[in-house]
Amino acid sequence: MKARVNVMLKNGVLDPQGAAVRHALGAMGFEGVNDVRQGKVIELDVADGTTEESIKQMCEKLLANTVIESYTIELA
Repeated sequence: MKARVNVMLKNGVLDPQGAAVRHALGAMGFEGVNDVRQGKVIELDVADGTTEESIKQMCEKLLANTVIESYTIELA
């Protein structure tokens, strides 16, 4: 079974990578980009029967820093 975890910085947390990307896009002539938030996608290939609760525990303990990041889980 496949699981995808999308991790993003919480609103209000400064995102220096996103700011650098926004600046670079402007320097390359791409106008109209007001803000960029950069995150990460983690794809897991887990055994059948692995529960969403188990994946949530993985996120809470390792995959996301829940103090400054939020996450969503997609199961396929």
